[in-house]
Amino acid sequence: MFTTMNSPWAPIPPPPGTPAQYGYPPAYHPVQVRQTFAAAPLHYVPVAQPPPQPRPVPAPPAEKKKIDWPGPVRLYVQRSFQSENLLEDVSRDDMEKKLKETIAAASDNNTLDTVDWDNLLLPQQMIHQERAQAKAMAWKQESLEMRIGTNGHANSNHAVSVSKKRKSQDIGGDDTSMPPWRTNNRIEDRITDKRQQPFQEEKLSKSQRNLEKRLRRFDGGYKSSYARSPSPEPSSGPVVGTCQILEKQYFRLTSAPVPSQVRPEPILRQTLDLLKKKWKKEGNYSYICDQFKSMRQDLTVQRIKNEFTVTVYEIHARIALEKGDLGEYNQCQTQLRALYTQNLGGNPVEFKAYRILYFIHTSNRTALNDVLADLTTAEKEEKAIKHALGVRSALALGNYHRFFRLYLDTPNMGAYLMDMFVVRERLVALSNICKAYKPDIKLRFITEELGFESDGDAAQFICDYNGQHLLEEKNDELRFLTGKAGALFETARSAAFAKVDIKGQI
Repeated sequence: MFTTMNSPWAPIPPPPGTPAQYGYPPAYHPVQVRQTFAAAPLHYVPVAQPPPQPRPVPAPPAEKKKIDWPGPVRLYVQRSFQSENLLEDVSRDDMEKKLKETIAAASDNNTLDTVDWDNLLLPQQMIHQERAQAKAMAWKQESLEMRIGTNGHANSNHAVSVSKKRKSQDIGGDDTSMPPWRTNNRIEDRITDKRQQPFQEEKLSKSQRNLEKRLRRFDGGYKSSYARSPSPEPSSGPVVGTCQILEKQYFRLTSAPVPSQVRPEPILRQTLDLLKKKWKKEGNYSYICDQFKSMRQDLTVQRIKNEFTVTVYEIHARIALEKGDLGEYNQCQTQLRALYTQNLGGNPVEFKAYRILYFIHTSNRTALNDVLADLTTAEKEEKAIKHALGVRSALALGNYHRFFRLYLDTPNMGAYLMDMFVVRERLVALSNICKAYKPDIKLRFITEELGFESDGDAAQFICDYNGQHLLEEKNDELRFLTGKAGALFETARSAAFAKVDIKGQI
């Protein structure tokens, strides 16, 4: 029998709950054995719930306050339902809905008193315009989808045919595009190593793949697919308008014009009469300019070029001159120059004179020489053109005395153009006066020579350029110290010629 010391097995520990019989403590903590499988009871203190509070009684709904609509809003509603303003394709329910939306939007934005209700489009006109725009967008989307659908197939076939043609030309032999001096002694003929052939084929296939990619990307982009499209093909001729609305807001065209949104010539003539009355009565240039641009657009899309077209452009040009809008004026004069070549009537002499003054203002000597070269002998004897040529001659010679005499006697509306460059010419003349007259001169002399209306205007002009200290009162008259003003006005003269605003020049 083996002893414990010689046994390879470790001694067996005593059973749980039995005190240890060895000299070391047990490696566990004794716990109480559960006698049942029931869950231990939870001990908690019940929380007393507060009594339910009574629900608040809802306040009675506030009575709607009666809105006192402004007078222009009431007149706008009345005009909307007048028989002569009703449209057959717009129902009364749609009108009322649109009218409520318009007035509600103005009321929410607190703009009831600021909206121009007299010139605002009527609700039926708004609906008519929205429908036309929706139709135009739908037509554009449909044509775009058809173009995308057909171009994919056409381009792939075209790419294959072109690639085949390219391959036959490069590999197969005769290249008819080769110049005569390259037909013999080509470097390809001198290469006899057959090991070069795989490299050439690999290079050729790569160039073909690049060519096909370019064709798929660009080729066919300018080809029209309307012939295969079920949608109607847009006419290549002019649009014939059917819109009967006199006043229409200007929108830049982003798609083909829709006839229902274009006014025919009889309606445009009525619109022109209305705009002339409104301009004399109200003088709202923003509105008038927008309406004239809309008229010009309708004339352009219908390709109407007659005496009425010339009249529209001339009136718009004169109004733009009066308000100093050189951008719109220059657009009108550019079109008028082309219309006058077709002998459609109008006032070509008047606007040729304006054109000369305009190029003097913009310091465009090249264009000015072109205008002078086109003048006939008879045109040079016309009063307006003769005046414009005199202005050019006076400035070229530095004769400021004659220039300001011509400025005070400008025919037609040329004074509006001369007002745009008279300030810089006054600076030039004043700089020369400071060199020629020293030490001082009467302020009255400045007033008469530089075309001022009064001595006060002349003094204000000097003060605008920080020349207050150059005015002194001597012997009961105001004098200008020219000896001390030379450097000041020479600097101002150089700055005036540094930059010319030619906004809108084409």
